[in-house]
Amino acid sequence: MGYNNLAMKVLVVSIVLGVVVAGVEPAGNKKVARQVPAIYVFGDSTMDVGNNNYLPGNEVPRADHPYYGVDLPGSGKPTGRFSNGYNVADFVARNLGFEKSPLAYLVLKARNYLIPSSITRGVSYASAGSGILDSTNAGGNIPLSQQVRLFESTKAEMEATVGPQAVSHLLSQSFFLVGIGSNDFFAFTRELAKQNRSATQSDVAALYGSLIANYTASITELYKLGARKFGIINVGPVGCVPRVRVLNATGGCVDALNQLAAGFDVALSSKLAELAAKLPGMAYSVADSFGYASGTDPKAAGFVSADSACCGGGRLGADADCQLGATLCADRDRFLFWDRVHPSQRSAMLSAQAFYDGPAHFTSPITFKQLAQHNI
Repeated sequence: MGYNNLAMKVLVVSIVLGVVVAGVEPAGNKKVARQVPAIYVFGDSTMDVGNNNYLPGNEVPRADHPYYGVDLPGSGKPTGRFSNGYNVADFVARNLGFEKSPLAYLVLKARNYLIPSSITRGVSYASAGSGILDSTNAGGNIPLSQQVRLFESTKAEMEATVGPQAVSHLLSQSFFLVGIGSNDFFAFTRELAKQNRSATQSDVAALYGSLIANYTASITELYKLGARKFGIINVGPVGCVPRVRVLNATGGCVDALNQLAAGFDVALSSKLAELAAKLPGMAYSVADSFGYASGTDPKAAGFVSADSACCGGGRLGADADCQLGATLCADRDRFLFWDRVHPSQRSAMLSAQAFYDGPAHFTSPITFKQLAQHNI
């Protein structure tokens, strides 16, 4: 499908100015006009909408088979989302006035549709298994640093189509969603287990130093490329996912892993505040995934299970992968976890809503809604 440059320039200017903002029906069945012209997504399997389906190798984690996507609106088929339906990125996008997350970069490249999608909707670079560190699950994903490089190449294609000035304005008004870090902590604890030892203070300090340095470099590079509005989802209580719980004789959370994640989250918030003070025009919101998960009563939210996988097998549903033949819970909306690591569609929806305009203590210094509406 061809797009001449003049027509595309008119389109992108219209979107940025808020003229072309077709309403969609997000959760709650309310039509919401687009609050930002585009969304660019960076992260791991909580955000991936299909990139890993296009990566080669047997070790690549993929959600391209049943029962993934069983509740996905409109199809009920697997798309690469590690969910029974939509994931967190989809619901953030819906709250911002889009139908769902923008399509995956590798999907768009395969369909020769990176332009216009990168201009009219955005792009998802998220990759399951990825980490802040390039070494995390190396070879089986697109790490954060490479996701940023793919965005850089996307920007070059955008500029070749509509010009640098239009792209600069578009990006400054767009929403950059980042959610990554859990896999780095899983990898860190796996390495310690191989060495049959516990983490020392120097181990933790070195880990935090590497993570913060890499995260800072990625955010700074995105800023240099034109990003101004950053929606950051921090690392949740990774010690409470079924895959970790099942290793505990009691089935309880592994506190040491949660403490690692909580310490990193504090350091990340501090670094983001420091960056915002140094980078003119940078605005951000940190969604406290850890605080939300720890401070929300699952039963009050309508969940009957907060420790087991809906799709899996064995103890806590965490001894087996979610695949054909796995045990599938009867009411998927009442399970906090879909598989042994990832939240269910309803769980993702509730957290995204909390980050958008929920209680103030779940986001800092502003909500995702306020970030989207922030004038740059």
